[in-house]
Amino acid sequence: MSTVKDRLTADMRAALKARDELTTSTLRMALAAIGNAEVAGKAKRELSDDEALAVLTKEAKKRREAAEAFAAAGRADQAAKERAEGEVLDRYLPRQLDDEALAGIVATALAEGGFTGKAQMGPAMKAAQAAVAGQAEGGRVAAEVRRQLGL
Repeated sequence: MSTVKDRLTADMRAALKARDELTTSTLRMALAAIGNAEVAGKAKRELSDDEALAVLTKEAKKRREAAEAFAAAGRADQAAKERAEGEVLDRYLPRQLDDEALAGIVATALAEGGFTGKAQMGPAMKAAQAAVAGQAEGGRVAAEVRRQLGL
């Protein structure tokens, strides 16, 4: 079992004992998502910590998007619940880079790869994502790559 999954399981049990319903339900949902990812494909396998963090990142993004949708629809109570679930998940994710640090890392990755134009967007994104290593959302990375490539 991965250490991220172990930590989620231990924290869920502690939240269950403390009768913290929000944390318990959020961590159950996260563990279910990890379990679904483990059985996806032809054979069941254990996820690495990086893969488990990728699943948690997706789940956190779903919570942010749902909170925005609920807020736009005037459902403040549901939006607040989604934000709270997102905050629980954020405890397990690596700290996100600020815009300045992201710009520096992307600039370095683009310079090392010699990426300059629109035709190289795909390889440039691959290099930038590898350099960022999950410390920023893909949309933010893509926007910064486009900005620096002049697209």
